[in-house]
Order: sequence, then structure tokens, then C-alpha cells
Amino acid sequence: MSCSPFSNKLSELQQIEAIIKRDHKEFLSCKTLCHVSYVNESLPIYALSLGNQAADIPSITFVGGIHGLERIGTQVVLAFLETLLERLHWDLSFIDMLQRIRINFLPLINPVGMIKHTRSNGNGIDLMRNAPVDSYEKTVWLAGGHRISATLPWYRGLPDEPMQQEAQVLEDFIRQHVLPAPFSVVLDCHSGFGYHNQIWFPYAKSRIEPIKHLGEVYFLRKLFMQTYPYQNYRFEPQSQHYLTHGDLWDHLYQQSLAYNNIFLPLTLEMGSWRWVRKNPLQLRKSMGLFHPVKQHRVNRVLRGHLVLMEYLMHATLSYKKWLIASHTPLMEKEALALWYHD
Repeated sequence: MSCSPFSNKLSELQQIEAIIKRDHKEFLSCKTLCHVSYVNESLPIYALSLGNQAADIPSITFVGGIHGLERIGTQVVLAFLETLLERLHWDLSFIDMLQRIRINFLPLINPVGMIKHTRSNGNGIDLMRNAPVDSYEKTVWLAGGHRISATLPWYRGLPDEPMQQEAQVLEDFIRQHVLPAPFSVVLDCHSGFGYHNQIWFPYAKSRIEPIKHLGEVYFLRKLFMQTYPYQNYRFEPQSQHYLTHGDLWDHLYQQSLAYNNIFLPLTLEMGSWRWVRKNPLQLRKSMGLFHPVKQHRVNRVLRGHLVLMEYLMHATLSYKKWLIASHTPLMEKEALALWYHD
């Protein structure tokens, strides 16, 4: 484990390292995926795992901090991890559950961006536009990903360069520790778009091409809506909003098709425009468009997504119980009618 002067300035990294130091070794494993250079220091990217590490166990992975400005995503992931660690002291049902599931946490993928208060990484590259995936439909100008200059946001990098280190270690982790599982879900936590909380799934590259597992993700949504009818999420393909090049989850989903397993990457897009509407003065701060800022709003966000995260964890654990019902022509037909009717 590595601590640097810069990690002392980054409370989220301090929190991760404090968790690692605690006495949870019977349940919690930790891995340093890499160190990212910044000035004369290097910052670690950590992966933490709870539960059964066998390859044939279903897996759920919570990801945060891909965009440095969106630190609330990292905080949501860490809040859920802290909750689960506390339950280890008293919750026998949760301890038993860990024999049958693997729960991964990658809370802070872009520590340099978080220190610098930038969406991009330290090289000026947007990690969510950096994957080798091109859209052949009309994307949003600039925001859909471009190769003009690293001085502009949403920069993809040069076409012949490998993915950035942060994106590559995320891909390596998913390929090694997630895709071999018979069933896996990812929830990648972001903020900064819209007035509503949204759950997105691939593709980001196409409005006309649905993913192979459309019926499964539709049924996962249906179960969520039936179980929690008073939730306020919009659950739909990212392409319903805008198209992009280089989406990491498009790329990793396509990689997953080489396996005879099911991999469902989801993105939680927290509707940060509501926070700005309630407190316009926060726009004076660099993170004002992406962070709740006021502590009571931060607290509300940290507790507001626990139901979703618990649901996804239990749906992953119990995938054999509901997955067969999703493998029907009716489910795919309903999904196509809902999301791809044009």
C-alpha cells in the first residue's frame, strides 16, 4: 500500500487505505492494480473484493471515479462498502451470502483526475472515450468523443495509441476476475447529466443495434420496478440520450461475448442538475455541476442508492432463479418495443 503527499489531499483515497488497514482480512481482499504517476509521486488504483473468489461464482462489481470531477460516484461506492463491512460484525445472513457471491469494489479509477478536478486523467484523456470502439452513427459533437486536442474535454487520445493505464487496468480486472463468472453485473457510478437518476446499459455507440442480452437486462429492470415500485430511476440504453465513441462498457461488453457467460454492465448516472437548481451558487466551484456540495445533500445521495445496490447484489446472487424467465421471445419483444421501436 502506498501513501503519498497527494493521497493526503484526497480524502477518498485516504478512506480506501483506512479500510484496507482494518482487520477484515478473513473477508476482504485487496489488490493494487497499478500506480499512476502525478508530478513526482505515484497514486495507487485499488480493487477490493468480498466473498467467494472461485471462478464459477456470480459476481457484482461497483466502480467509481472514472471521471475525476465526479467524486460523488466514488463516495457512493465507498459508502456501500462501509455498510457491508459493518454488517460483517452482526449479520449472519450476509456472512452466509458471501459464500455464494463475489462483490468487487474499484472505487477510484482516476485519482489524478480527482486531485486535479478534471474529467480526464492526467494526460487529458477521457477514460470513457478511450476504448477502441467507434460509432458509425451520428454522435454528439465533441462530447461524443474526438481526437482534436487534449485541451478540449472528451478527448479520446491518438488512434494508434493503446488505452490509457487506468482504462487498461480496469479492462484487465474485468477480464480476469469478472468475465469468467457465469453471471456478472457491474454498476459504474457517475454524476453530471440530467435532473433524474438514470441506469444506463450498452450500447453507447448505436441507437439501432441492441445488445445480445437485451431480454436479460429488460427482465432485470422489470424485477426492480415490480419489487420497488416507488423508486425514481429511469432504466434504459445510453443511446436513448446520446451516442459516443470509445465507451469502455461497450468495449468490455463486446469482449464478454467471447465467453459463454452473461455480463451486464450498468451505469448509474446521478442527476446532478437537481443539485444545481437548488443551489445555483455551487457553479462557482469546479465540481459544482457534478457534486451535491452541501453536506445534507451529500448524505441524501449516499443513502439514496442503497436500495438499488442491494437489489443488484441479491439479483446477482439469485440469478438462477429468474434468468430462465428472461430467456423468452416475449421478453425480447417487450424490450424492443420499449427501447427500439423506431
